[in-house]
Amino acid sequence: MRATVMYAAGDVRVVNVPDVTLVEPTDAIVRVTQACICGSDLWPYRDMAQNEQGQNMGHEAIGVVEAVGSEVRKIKVGDTVIMPFAYSDGTCDLCHDGIQTACIHGGFFGNAPGMGAQAEALRIPFADGTLYPLPTQADGALMASLLTLSDVMGTGHHAARIAQVAPGKAVAVIGDGAVGLCGVIAAKRMGAEQIIIMGRHPDRLRLAQEFGATHVVTERGEEATQKVRELTRGLGAHSVLECVGTEQSAQSAVDIARAGGAIGRVGVPHYASVPAVQTFFKNVTVGGGPAPVRAYIDELLPDVLEGRIQPGRVFDRTIGLEETPRGYQAMDSREAIKVLIQL
Repeated sequence: MRATVMYAAGDVRVVNVPDVTLVEPTDAIVRVTQACICGSDLWPYRDMAQNEQGQNMGHEAIGVVEAVGSEVRKIKVGDTVIMPFAYSDGTCDLCHDGIQTACIHGGFFGNAPGMGAQAEALRIPFADGTLYPLPTQADGALMASLLTLSDVMGTGHHAARIAQVAPGKAVAVIGDGAVGLCGVIAAKRMGAEQIIIMGRHPDRLRLAQEFGATHVVTERGEEATQKVRELTRGLGAHSVLECVGTEQSAQSAVDIARAGGAIGRVGVPHYASVPAVQTFFKNVTVGGGPAPVRAYIDELLPDVLEGRIQPGRVFDRTIGLEETPRGYQAMDSREAIKVLIQL
């Protein structure tokens, strides 16, 4: 079968790999119909050391179940399923707590052989706990939006939830990538009165406004902090969604947070720590991490199916699997927000 493998920074190839097979009785095999490239895939694309074996890429997918192990009870052959970016057994205490990304038997797609979603098929551990079967009436035109429930829409929702977004509050979203844009959707959906999007790309900022952003801040650093304070009567935002993961974005999140406010961190961190002294003296709550998107699908799915939210609009380019290397180039150069891979 064909699959996407990264061998070094900038070196992404679609290559022949062994067909995936069932390994454990709790496994399933999914034929991928839609996958995509994530902003977090760009970190290794920019700095990965040479690796002769390579890293299987992709952790977001919708597909059709082709085979199931002998102990799979809920997932059936022929089901169309959402594959969250983490696999989880669905039975441990942490899964029951709704933190599937911390499952004691779980892990993340997009690393081990046969478990990268930018491929024709992949093996799903703990199929019953991981996969989410879609209702049979799901419209094919909604597949792009449904695909976002495997990661970016659930991640934006997680940031908003951790940041305690609520009606009447002022929200600042740091980052105009797909997760930040979905964070805007989430903040609007949760009733925020003021939603400030912080970014620098006109096309993305326009989309953020269509999603519900009320204000745009294009400045960075101290200038951005001052602008957000001007927009919030000098107090800062009640809720800050940090959707980038750099040292600058972490510092900005703390700087623009209102005293007593909250920060939801979902950008994969490329920094040592959040400034502890500032958060202490401002009584700012800081939380977040890999979003347990499996826990959020029940809540978000009806809004997608009924058209109340359209997160699939973050996909502004569609390619075939063999074009995946060009998709990475387009996202890395900011020519595309998020690339959908149609198989």
